[in-house]
Amino acid sequence: MSKIYMNRELSWLKFNERVLEEAENQEVPLCERLTFASIYQSNLDEFFMVRVGSLYDQTLLDKKICENKTGMTSQEQIDAILKQTKLINKRKEAVYEELMARVAEQGIRILRFNELDEDGARYLEGYFKSEIAPLISPTVIGRRQPFPFLKNKEIYAVAVLGAKGKKDRLGIIPCTSNIFGRLIAVPGMPGTYMLAEELILHFAPVVFKGYKIKSKSLLRITRNADIDADALYDEDLDYREFMAGLIKQRKKLAPIRLELSRDMDKKGIAVLCEYLELDENHVFMSSTPLDLSFVFQIQDLLRKNPELYFPKRTPQKSDQFQDGKSIIAQIKEEDKLLSYPYESIRPFLHLLTEAAEDPDVISIKMTLYRVAKQSKVVEALIEAAENGKEVVVLVELRARFDEENNIEWSRRLEDAGCQVIYGLDGYKVHSKLCLITRKNAGQVEYITQIGTGNYNEKTSRLYTDLSLMTSNVEIGLEASNVFQALSKGEVVEHTRHLLIAPKCLQNKVLDMLDEEIAHARNGEEAYAGFKLNSLTDKKIIDKLIEASESGVKIDMIIRGICCLIPGVEGKTENIRIISIVGRFLEHSRIYIFGSKERRKYYIASADFMTRNTVRRVEVAAPVYNDKLKTKLQEMFDVMLSDNQKARKLEADGNYHRVSNDLTPVNAQEYFYAEAYHEIP
Repeated sequence: MSKIYMNRELSWLKFNERVLEEAENQEVPLCERLTFASIYQSNLDEFFMVRVGSLYDQTLLDKKICENKTGMTSQEQIDAILKQTKLINKRKEAVYEELMARVAEQGIRILRFNELDEDGARYLEGYFKSEIAPLISPTVIGRRQPFPFLKNKEIYAVAVLGAKGKKDRLGIIPCTSNIFGRLIAVPGMPGTYMLAEELILHFAPVVFKGYKIKSKSLLRITRNADIDADALYDEDLDYREFMAGLIKQRKKLAPIRLELSRDMDKKGIAVLCEYLELDENHVFMSSTPLDLSFVFQIQDLLRKNPELYFPKRTPQKSDQFQDGKSIIAQIKEEDKLLSYPYESIRPFLHLLTEAAEDPDVISIKMTLYRVAKQSKVVEALIEAAENGKEVVVLVELRARFDEENNIEWSRRLEDAGCQVIYGLDGYKVHSKLCLITRKNAGQVEYITQIGTGNYNEKTSRLYTDLSLMTSNVEIGLEASNVFQALSKGEVVEHTRHLLIAPKCLQNKVLDMLDEEIAHARNGEEAYAGFKLNSLTDKKIIDKLIEASESGVKIDMIIRGICCLIPGVEGKTENIRIISIVGRFLEHSRIYIFGSKERRKYYIASADFMTRNTVRRVEVAAPVYNDKLKTKLQEMFDVMLSDNQKARKLEADGNYHRVSNDLTPVNAQEYFYAEAYHEIP
């Protein structure tokens, strides 16, 4: 029988492969292809830090842990990841070479020292001696010079050093500096640059004068970043200070990957692995630069040529709002649904600033997971507190890699007089929920906003997300219950309208799928549709399989991880799954249940991942307005018809580009054309 489950980690690698395909895509403008190549690498860095780091931790346990869908052990998963990553990286190296050839056609060249002319070489030799050599701190490893601490994701030059009558030693030079730039221009050779680490590596013989350089390379290590805040927290500690200390601790965790830019001698690699306590399977050779972030500097150099970029698009004013009229009044008239990045986040920002100044507003309560470094959202909350409103903000300090930003904002919110909550024991608060409470003519009113993405003005221009604003009293009351529970360190146990994890989202999704199964078994039309980032929750997956077996038609748009294989005869043949990877990061979540005459719609912060459904506080909101239901259905249908950026997941577990003779549809471009009123 064909398999119906896919391993989570291997599915993620397939997603990142789809990102790399956009770097390979000749129809994508050159500078955007550079972006996709860099995203591929940064995605992979985080994957190794978090996911491979977690698997590595599991291998250290006495108890063997097996993944619950495919039965793979932690070590088997690591081995499969290493093997597959090395295969995909060969494609990354090929596409990088092709992209650099295209960049050279635009007059920009990144050279190594031996490719310079005589004047360029002379200049860079002088530059190294005057600007770099005084600032670097080389180390020769020996009895009195221990192996230095190598920082996560920073680049070092390493050399195997030989000396007469002595054992070979390792020399290491840090190559990352805030003082000298990474991309060094070569005077007299217009458009010619050299990477600082390549220049340092070239002059390793000068740095280690008196030694013979037997082999040399650039290296970069990736450290485990999977650290459990809840397991380590002591209640006697200030939580904010504890999280600040945890960030420092994370920087010192064990290495889980070593990347080299040159094929060093085997002994040198073995010595490095011994010092780093790494198996040689975790060593990756790369002919490309070890950090591709410099491509954004190349983009800046080519900024004057618009043909090398996607056509400029800016979020548009939503037709749902009228200028010069109260945002609150307009939401009271009719529910609103914004679609980012096609529509602007401004109406929501105006809602917050209006609430901060409205004398009828009693309180503003909000959950914050990731916010911009210069956040207008937080500024509005601070203004509200300074105006005497009750402002309650749950700031999730455990939002991975955003902890420092959230710690700083929490301080500012507290200083302004806001009540700040730092999450719950055992549960991350990932919901996107804002509740504005007013008292008007003696009546309590609620304006509730529920989103699929973070309250972040920057990402609202880059990620596709949805933002529902409603004056529905019952939704407002349930949102109020959420904040009351959070303030007491509790979770909501029962709801009628909102779906709220961890206690009443997964079970309600399963119940609604059971309803569709019952309709299908009665010979009636039954349907479910979902747009998600990831699908890993085995309970939901097994219910989807049962639904398919019962005759329920299921459409799924899943951008990233998908542990369910569709199209398997007798099992998942009624399930269709596509993934859209394009200009914008698909991030919105939509749940649809029922045939057309009884269809229910939700937007949500939660993917169908176990971490979202049972280990986080998440909110899914029903959409009751008929116009907004139609809008959601039309969006879903357009995405299902995408034949430009969509890939279909087939029964063999592989993704293939959707290819047909129908009118070309790029869903993201369609939605922007709609926002620009370019579609009749």
